[in-house]
Amino acid sequence: MNNLLEIRVPDVGDFKDIPVIELLVKPGDTVEKETSLITLETDKATVEIPAPQAGVVKEIKVKVGDKVSEGSLILLLQIADTETSSATHVEVSPIALNSIPAPVSAAAPTPRGDIHADVVVLGAGPGGYTAAFRAADLGKKVVLIERYPVLGGVCLNVGCIPSKALLHVAKVITEAEETEHQGVAFGQPAIEIDKLRAWKESIIGKLTKGLSVLAKQRKVEVVHGTGKFTSPHMIRVETANGAKTVSFEHCIIAAGSSVARIPGFPYEDPRLMDSTGALQLADIPKRMLIIGGGIIGLEMATVYDALGCKVSVVELMEQLIPGADADLVKPLHRRIQKRYEAIYLKTRVTQIEPQESGLKVTFAGEKSPEPQIYDRVLLAVGRRPNGRAIGAENAGVNVDARGFVPVDKQLRTNVPHIFGIGDIVGEPMLAHKASYEGKLAAEIITGHKAAFDVRTIPSVAYTDPEIAWMGLTETEAAKQGIDYEKASFPWAASGRAIAMGREEGMTKLLLDKHTRRILGAGMVGVNAGELIAETVLALEMGADMEDLGLTIHPHPTLSETIFFAAEIAEGSITDLYMPKK
Repeated sequence: MNNLLEIRVPDVGDFKDIPVIELLVKPGDTVEKETSLITLETDKATVEIPAPQAGVVKEIKVKVGDKVSEGSLILLLQIADTETSSATHVEVSPIALNSIPAPVSAAAPTPRGDIHADVVVLGAGPGGYTAAFRAADLGKKVVLIERYPVLGGVCLNVGCIPSKALLHVAKVITEAEETEHQGVAFGQPAIEIDKLRAWKESIIGKLTKGLSVLAKQRKVEVVHGTGKFTSPHMIRVETANGAKTVSFEHCIIAAGSSVARIPGFPYEDPRLMDSTGALQLADIPKRMLIIGGGIIGLEMATVYDALGCKVSVVELMEQLIPGADADLVKPLHRRIQKRYEAIYLKTRVTQIEPQESGLKVTFAGEKSPEPQIYDRVLLAVGRRPNGRAIGAENAGVNVDARGFVPVDKQLRTNVPHIFGIGDIVGEPMLAHKASYEGKLAAEIITGHKAAFDVRTIPSVAYTDPEIAWMGLTETEAAKQGIDYEKASFPWAASGRAIAMGREEGMTKLLLDKHTRRILGAGMVGVNAGELIAETVLALEMGADMEDLGLTIHPHPTLSETIFFAAEIAEGSITDLYMPKK
């Protein structure tokens, strides 16, 4: 015989008429003891009502939007005789909301692991360590779980930091080459690959050491190992010294992404590299193919080209860096076409065959070449989120078909006490986005009234020349049918660019035709990544063209190209002659 138990709202202090904001189960669901059933929200906290014991949900007596108080019937739970006596009513333990300054994830006591924390952060990349440090600064006991022996994640160890170190060297080499026509000749550089590699590693070491110090200063406990959820409040970490369990009140998932792979390629051959392998700088190949003409692939191409390698790039789409506007990519394409061995657009690689002499690559496409042999092949076709590698299902956290963990504007997953940030929650997969989200998640957990409400996230390709953009692109505007106006200033009219011998650049602003407010911006040229922040601020502040055109910029600088573009929009520029329309 089965019994139906009435599950009612427990003692919630002085609160009455509390809104139901989420139903966490449905009729027919099998629930364990402490499984969250519904979520309530007061003006001080959110709280989940847990199941007092295991059973099957027979009928739900409330819906989202209903208001409940102590004693209100929530649902009927069907349980076996062995679970209880003939009782027909079960009270859930009282929940003291008045003592909760911030949102909480569960009414019942959280089960304890080997280590317990107020906030656990899974992943110590830019988003993860930022979240951990901010939560600690706000008074929380924090545990930071990281699978690698050092902090910093992909960006610091095998991504943005080492790549920028090598890109700096590449820039020095190419600038030295190009000063010859200005009357200064340096000759061929003598590249000591071991010293270069050691210098790159020293930069990584300096920054990772700095992060460890910051963690100790904030009393953030770091657990090194691979972490996976075992329940909504527990993570099991496989460490070098065996497994440890970490329990938590709140969790921030910052598990990032991994290199995407094309099936069927010979990944066991070390001559086929991903970006991590390319940054190890094992050697300088004579001939190299880069599969993928996006930002990662082209940044690596910039490095290896400067070091003396013959570089070819193959891209499936009709332009390099498909996410950027074509007019921004053109100056880069024009420059590297002269330097690289080949650029194949609208072309794909169908086969890679290991041979003693190298990797034989077969192509397909409108203008595909005959099979070629390369010393090294770099696969740079993007990254995929790690949503399916963290045991999310054990915590009840939803993961979509692509491996992303969906979150709301407060960065909450479908499990209210578990948050998500960075690559794992969606594009763009950028370190500065992750850091912003990490700080925000920590603040929301500690009771701050905040939400992810940025107007734009800038993107930068650290190629030569650099490409940077933010806000609305012309491609997006066309797709959305947005009526915009464009103002472009050519760097061929910039005194600073001419003096640097790099006048191929361009700065453009997109503006609303009616309000004259900035909608987007893009630039290509030396140090474009350093210039884009001004336009990001302008968009966030709701600036119009007059605001930018009345802001005095220092002369001669590259930054004043933004000022000149705004003047073009306003019809007040004197550095160019613009015929009246």
